[in-house]
Amino acid sequence: MNSKLAFLGLGVMGYPMAGHLATAGHDVTVYNRTPAKAAQWVEQYGGRSAPSPADAARDAQIVLMCVGNDNDVRAVAKDALAGMNPEAILVDHTTASAEVAREVAGAAKARRIDFLDAPVSGGQAGAANGKLTIMVGGDAPVFAKVQPVLALYGRAVTLMGPTGAGQLTKMVNQICIAGLVQALSEGINFAQRAGLDPDLVLDVISKGAAQSWQMENRGRTMVEDKFDFGFAVDWMRKDLGICLAAARANGAALPVTALVDQFYSRVQARGGNRWDTSSLIRLLRDQR
Repeated sequence: MNSKLAFLGLGVMGYPMAGHLATAGHDVTVYNRTPAKAAQWVEQYGGRSAPSPADAARDAQIVLMCVGNDNDVRAVAKDALAGMNPEAILVDHTTASAEVAREVAGAAKARRIDFLDAPVSGGQAGAANGKLTIMVGGDAPVFAKVQPVLALYGRAVTLMGPTGAGQLTKMVNQICIAGLVQALSEGINFAQRAGLDPDLVLDVISKGAAQSWQMENRGRTMVEDKFDFGFAVDWMRKDLGICLAAARANGAALPVTALVDQFYSRVQARGGNRWDTSSLIRLLRDQR
């Protein structure tokens, strides 16, 4: 059955995610902080746009949001909840802290509205192709209601545990990626300085135990020194900051993550704020 949905936040991820919902035949109302972006989406996909989160969320059965950081989540969720009906469901796809997920869940519960934290992984290409990995925190009955909708842009949609578990799982994801990208940067830089053909090296080792998503999707662009696409360094630093704060709270040691976070700060200092995260190799390539 087609549902009345709202999608709040039409950035590089939210825009195509909302598009998949409309393409599937759902009645979708969108909100974006920049109205022109919402108008562009409506022109492409149909549906309608609203001037505020509350207006977009009014009468929607499921409200989905994908915004910037904890403060954005608080502000947009507060406004959206004001327009939602009891028994509706709010789903947050933003990569944020587990604390803000629990905070919003509490505010939603006070209005008899269900909440799921559901950060995603897979990047802009995954959003466009409908092949995101979605890590969800919340109650199983609520997840069961929402899962068919999330499956429209997620190839793997998994309930990880109670509220906040989705965000904690996304932290694990980012911790692993940080180490992988640094290792891949070091390997490619080593291959080039050793006089090897880096493309041939990647072709060979990608067929063995060193294979990874980062190698398959970023290895050759790293060799070509291309970084004007993909997941921005600014976003990764935001995410790693969340990881490091959570680790301080739970006692987990993240020495490599902390080091890579500082490497990313050096990329930012060079003006690489919007470069892809694979730009870590620039720090090694420019050393003499």
